[in-house]
Amino acid sequence: MTVSDRNDERVADDERSTAETASTPGDREPGADDDREGKSQQDDHQEPTSQESASVAAAAGIDDDVLDTPRELASIVRLQWIIRSTVGAVVLGAIVAGITLALGVATDVVPAGRSTAVTAGGGAFLLSAIYGVLKAVLLYRSWEYVVRADSLYLRRGVFTHVRTVVPYVRVQHIDTTRSPLERLLGLSTLVVYTAGSRGADVTIPGLTPERASTLQTRLERLAIESEEADAV
Repeated sequence: MTVSDRNDERVADDERSTAETASTPGDREPGADDDREGKSQQDDHQEPTSQESASVAAAAGIDDDVLDTPRELASIVRLQWIIRSTVGAVVLGAIVAGITLALGVATDVVPAGRSTAVTAGGGAFLLSAIYGVLKAVLLYRSWEYVVRADSLYLRRGVFTHVRTVVPYVRVQHIDTTRSPLERLLGLSTLVVYTAGSRGADVTIPGLTPERASTLQTRLERLAIESEEADAV
């Protein structure tokens, strides 16, 4: 065997060893393991969200049976809404009667006389009152609020359904109000003010004074604990 043949064999052996080394499982794309580790770290970071919310509720002293339980308004709130709509219907009927009487005197558009004005005003009052009663009943059925571990959820609306989620970290303060009609009916309204709003962001009507006070205390505790947890 000549020196040239030996050199060729050595070159072939070097090429085979280089190919075997490149095909070993140890050599992988740089960054592949880093991507998998990054995804695992992201999953680990996202998982504790519900646990943190539960710990906030526990720190606030809120029982599990209170959380995520849909609650309705007091049924007597329907009477409050019906009374308000009836007052509005009376005002509307008086306005329609006055306009009809004025048109009967000044023009020939409608027959002149009080009977025509009373008929027009009475019809407007009746239609408005019926509308108010139906709206009060349907609105009561649509109202629902839920105390969650991290937010307050509300659902209401007759023609337009509105869903509102108020995170506790955005709650500034909470008030309870009682109008003369609400005091007469034994009702109270809870008002939740949030950061960045000029007025009341969320209003829950139709609560008994006891329930309004209890709900106010719970929301205040949750807001305080959520703010402390968010600051950590």
